[in-house]
Amino acid sequence: MDRFIGRDRELGVLREALDQVRTADGAVQPGRCILIRGRRRVGKSSLVEEFLRQSDAPSMFFTASGRSAESELIELADVIADSDLPGRELFAEEMPNQWSAALRLLAELLPDDQPSVLVIDEVPYLMDRVDAFEGVLQRTWDRLLSRKPVLLILVGSDLSMMEALNSYERPFHQRGREMVVGPLTPADLAEMLGLEPAAAFDAALITGGLPLICREWRRGASIAEFLRKSLGDPTSALLVSAERSLAAEFPPQAMSGEILRAVGSGERTFSNIARAAGGLAHTSLTRAMQVLIDKRVVATELPVSLRPSKERRYRVADPYLRFWLKFLDPHMAEIERLRGDLTLVRIKEQWSSWRGRAVEPLIRESIARILPVGDLPAAPVVGGYWTRSNDVEIDLVGADREPVAKKLLFLGSIKWLENSRFDDHDLAALQKHRAALTDDPLPLVAVSRTGVSCSGLDAVLGPADLLAGWSANGDA
Repeated sequence: MDRFIGRDRELGVLREALDQVRTADGAVQPGRCILIRGRRRVGKSSLVEEFLRQSDAPSMFFTASGRSAESELIELADVIADSDLPGRELFAEEMPNQWSAALRLLAELLPDDQPSVLVIDEVPYLMDRVDAFEGVLQRTWDRLLSRKPVLLILVGSDLSMMEALNSYERPFHQRGREMVVGPLTPADLAEMLGLEPAAAFDAALITGGLPLICREWRRGASIAEFLRKSLGDPTSALLVSAERSLAAEFPPQAMSGEILRAVGSGERTFSNIARAAGGLAHTSLTRAMQVLIDKRVVATELPVSLRPSKERRYRVADPYLRFWLKFLDPHMAEIERLRGDLTLVRIKEQWSSWRGRAVEPLIRESIARILPVGDLPAAPVVGGYWTRSNDVEIDLVGADREPVAKKLLFLGSIKWLENSRFDDHDLAALQKHRAALTDDPLPLVAVSRTGVSCSGLDAVLGPADLLAGWSANGDA
C-alpha cells in the first residue's frame, strides 16, 4: 500500500509554519523551527518527506547516522550539494571542517527573498557526537538562521534527548515548537486497511500502528492472512522492524535487551523480571530498567486508588514490540527456515488470552478520549487497580488524579473475548471488587468486544464506541 494516509494534523502544523515564513513581511526574525520526536519507524521521516513533496520551497534533508563528527560533516556537504538550495555551490567551494562553520555557511547560502526548508533528522546523534552541538545550533539560530525566511525542522527518535533539547536551561530552550508523531491510530488503521472496529484494535496490537508494517497489510485482508504472508517472508517489516529498532537503541553489550525480553514475555513485577532475566542483582536491574523507562520503551504503572500503593507493574510501551517479543522473537529460527506456519499456529492458540491483557492500555486511552459519555463523567485519569495477590483487580478506574486520587469517578471491567458476552457473573465480580475498593456506589462500566447480556450497568462500550474517540480527536 503506497498511499500516504493520516497525519493531517501534523502536515497542517508544518504547512502553517511554512506559511508564516512565506508571508513574513520584512520582520527581523521570520524564521521558524519545529522539533519533531517519535519512536523509531513511526513515520517521522516519511511525514517530513511528504511535507517537502507538497511544498514548493527549496530544501535540504540531512540524516545523521551516529558516526564521527567529521564523517557526519562530510555527509552534510554531500547532501547540500545534492539539494535544490540556490546557493549550494558556495558550500562545495568552502567545505568547512567544523560544525559551527558549516552551520554558519549553510545559513549564509539560504535565500533572503524566498522561503526554504532545512531538515536535520536524528538530531540526538549529533548531540551525542558533536562537541557542544546544542550551543552551536543555538548561536547559529539566534544570529543567522532565525533572520532568514527558513523553516528549520529538527527530528529525533530518542524521546528523552529530544525533550531535553527544548528543556529549561538548555541552549536551544523555547526556540522551537514541539511536535510528537505517534503511531497510526486504530481509526487510521480501520480506514487504511478496511477493517471493522474490533479488527482495527487487533491490527493496532500487532502492528503498533507503524506505517512500514501497515503498508504490507493488503486492504481487506484478515489478521490471519496478514500474519501468514508476513511470517512467510523473513524480510517482512513485521519481523525485522523491532530487531532494527532495538539494535539502534541498545548496544550489544547492554543488558537492557535481556530485561526487555523478560518484560515482553509477560513478567510485570520487579522480582519476577529479575528472575526471568537470570537473577540480576537489584542495583543492576534498577539501573537497566531506568534506561528502558527513560527511553519510553517500558512503561510503569501503579494502582489508582484513594490510598498509596507500592505494587508497581511494568509493561512494554509499544504494542508492536510487545507482540514481537512474545510471539516472534523467541521463534525467529523457525521463521528463517520458512516454518512460519508453526509460529502462526502458536499465535492462534495463545492470541485470545494474550490480547485480553495487551489491549487494556489501548482501551483505557480510548475511553479517556471519549469521556464524558452516557452516565460516565469526564475523568482526568483512566487507570486500573490491583493488589499484590491480585485477589482484587479492576480493569478501569476513573479518577481525578493518579496514583493516589482524591476522588474516584467510576469503575469498570474489560471483556475482550470473541464469543463471550459480559454477563451477570462478570457484573457480580465487578461489584464485589468495587466493595473492596470503596463504599461509594460508583458508576460501573463494561467494555465488551461482543456486547453484554445483563442489566445493572451505568455504561456499556463496544469497539465502535472506542474507535470513535480516535476519529473525533484532532490529534488522532
